[in-house]
Amino acid sequence: MPLSAQTTPTDPPAHLRPGHVYAHRLSRRTLLKGVGGLAAASVIGGGAVVAGSAPAQAALTVAEHEDHGRMQYYKLATSSVGLLPRVNVLLPDGYDISRRYPVLFLLHGGGENYSTFDTKYDIRNHTAGRDLIVVMPDGGAAGWYSDPESSNVGPRNWETFHIKELIPWVDATFSTTGQASGRAVSGFSMGGFGALKYAAKHPELFGSVSSHSGPADLRIQEGAVVHWANFTAGATDLKGGTIYGIPWDQARVSADNPVEHVESYRGKRVFLVSGTESDRYESVVLPSQQRFGKALDDAGISYERYEDTGAHVVRWGRMRQDIDSLLNHFAKAG
Repeated sequence: MPLSAQTTPTDPPAHLRPGHVYAHRLSRRTLLKGVGGLAAASVIGGGAVVAGSAPAQAALTVAEHEDHGRMQYYKLATSSVGLLPRVNVLLPDGYDISRRYPVLFLLHGGGENYSTFDTKYDIRNHTAGRDLIVVMPDGGAAGWYSDPESSNVGPRNWETFHIKELIPWVDATFSTTGQASGRAVSGFSMGGFGALKYAAKHPELFGSVSSHSGPADLRIQEGAVVHWANFTAGATDLKGGTIYGIPWDQARVSADNPVEHVESYRGKRVFLVSGTESDRYESVVLPSQQRFGKALDDAGISYERYEDTGAHVVRWGRMRQDIDSLLNHFAKAG
């Protein structure tokens, strides 16, 4: 049953609290915000700054929580999104608050939601036995992991919610490493684009990025992805609003376009997969990932990229390969 009383991010369920370390981390973050410095820093020991820690936490309230063993369900209240976005957090088997775990932010595709990787793609079985926390947030049916140019339904600032609020809340609520070297972002389709975009715009936060059939170039084929983002968002989530404006806000498009920010991926683990079938999605995704791969090659940045037979679907063989590979990457980095 949902919790009847609201709790705050600083008061999670007792069995999820990382004890004294949890309280200490929050107090130091509050201090940093109070002196106006280092919004993206976390302090340990004698004031040492750890690169890749999350931004300072904005106001975020737990409106509802359900405990389903490994799967923890939350409904969160935030002024960044004019509704109560939901988040599934999948804990590893034998979750132990005395340990620190890497985190995977797994972003759903268009027309999907926070529950899709659980109900449709069986994420629990695919991560069984793996020491990994998987965070699966709402991103809007057509939110495009963006703060839109305009909205007729109130705020739908998914990027602000995910980056400035959700990541710090996860680090404060669960026993995570709290560093980029233990934080990954991945997604399917629209979520694959969101993963590449987040890693490009916020490279200090992620050590690994994966895109499963997500477009990597907004401008390919005369801006097909920008047109699609504007159309789908306007027809559903934004009720006539747009992600990139009409005419386009070119600076906004460039800021979000992964292929225009290849240097952001240097030193990260990058994993790309697309299908080769010429459906209306992969016919855009495949050449965009090919162009992105060439840009990475030209910059001398290493990556993994796969072209698999088939259409625009989640390939769970590749997803499991991706998860195991990122865990191995983090183990080496740690």
